[in-house]
Amino acid sequence: MTSFFSQPRSRRRACCLVMLLCFLGLIPLERSLDLRGGSERALGEVLFLPSGKVLRRLSLGYDGLLADIYWTRVVQYFGGKRVAHSTEFKLLGPLLQITTDLDPHLIIAYRFGSIFLADKPPRGAGEPLEALALLDRGIVANPEYWRFWEDVGFVYYWDLKDYPAAARAFKAGSERPGAMTWMRALAAKVAAQGGEVGTSKFLWSEIARQAGNDQIRKNAEDHLMAIQATEEIAKLNELVALYNKRQGQPARSLQALAAAGYLRALPRDPSGKLYMLGADGRVKLSPRSSVDLSVLQ
Repeated sequence: MTSFFSQPRSRRRACCLVMLLCFLGLIPLERSLDLRGGSERALGEVLFLPSGKVLRRLSLGYDGLLADIYWTRVVQYFGGKRVAHSTEFKLLGPLLQITTDLDPHLIIAYRFGSIFLADKPPRGAGEPLEALALLDRGIVANPEYWRFWEDVGFVYYWDLKDYPAAARAFKAGSERPGAMTWMRALAAKVAAQGGEVGTSKFLWSEIARQAGNDQIRKNAEDHLMAIQATEEIAKLNELVALYNKRQGQPARSLQALAAAGYLRALPRDPSGKLYMLGADGRVKLSPRSSVDLSVLQ
């Protein structure tokens, strides 16, 4: 690669000017993204350059650096929205578009960007179709990267509940060079069983086992804990209903069920905290539990 300092002086000056303009263009964006309580402007109002493709042409070979800068800003923007419990992510899609226009091979931007877009508010933007469009661009730019098909399948499965489309995506991914053998198993299981709980447990277990990133693994483990807790709560509620029917009065606590022999011991959730009986007579998680049932919504 030609060194920056070995380039003609006129070219170096032009490059420095473009880089300076790009950094200056991020200043109003920075201020816009960091405002609290103010309305968000359209992306064109905070960036004086119209698109990532224009930036790429003007970057004189430094498009990778600019892509990293914009990706960092995507993460900061998304993180700020999560901390603020915001349900609006208006700039997320445009920022991801610019990032991937600058570097079509920035895999992390497609994979994490699709998660940011697909998750329901306040965990994400709640835009699964935008997530699919982003992943489609990733597949076109990186046709040999089979994990994009895995991500497409998960968006169809969890966010759109389109199980036939999810199965087709997993099958397409299984046919890519280097794809893991379990992708074919995913395709078959989803095609046969659709949205059954057992299928969800299988999918999340495979994600947790195969994850190459701690955040993805933690997300999978959170879902598995929530699924387990949901199943256990349903079974406990059945026992409570049986106790109430046989005893002729409502249970006041799960201790009453244990004392009457309906439970061998006081049940604990996957995080180790005791389940509770709410004022409405339904079993619920302890306030101290680290299980987050909202991930299943």
